[in-house]
Formats: sequence, C-alpha cells, structure tokens
Amino acid sequence: MFTHIVCWRYKASTTEAERSEHIAALRALGAVIEDIVSLSVGADVLHLERSFDTGLVAVFRDKSGLDRYTDHPEHMRVASFGKSIADTVVSVDMVSEDGS
Repeated sequence: MFTHIVCWRYKASTTEAERSEHIAALRALGAVIEDIVSLSVGADVLHLERSFDTGLVAVFRDKSGLDRYTDHPEHMRVASFGKSIADTVVSVDMVSEDGS
C-alpha cells in the first residue's frame, strides 16, 4: 500500500470560506477517484506553532494508483486551488512496512 500525506499552511489572507471549500473539495476526491482506498481530510485542532492548517492522508493499493490520482483532472484542479491559498504545502509518500 502507498500512503500519500499532504499538509497545507494557509496564507494569512485565506478566508474561512476558502478553507472550508478546500477541505470539502479534498474530501470529494474520494468519490471521484476510484484508486483511493481510503481518504481522511481535516483541519488542525491543536494549533501548535509547528502545526499546519489542513491535512490529508490518502491510501492507494500501489504506485500506479497514486500516479493515476496525481494525474487525475479533478485532483489537479483541487491541488491548484490548494496551492493558490497556501503559503506552504508539504507532502510525504511512503510504502507500508510490509511492502504491499
């Protein structure tokens, strides 16, 4: 399994409506992109100095599923929106320890 983790730190000018729209659009990807095995998206609740504002964890069966997700037009649209309202976007892509 491949796990894809992304975190966004929004610009100070990003409105609550834009934050909510971004989270809703990210969550909607699960219904649109069939390669997603599981998807979790949410806003940070601790608000620590090191915290990001929103996080996504998506799981795929294999790298080809992650690749199709990455190239999917709806993902590209949502990713572009996220980049436009964020100061910083970070990601980690990893294979589960069992290698599956």
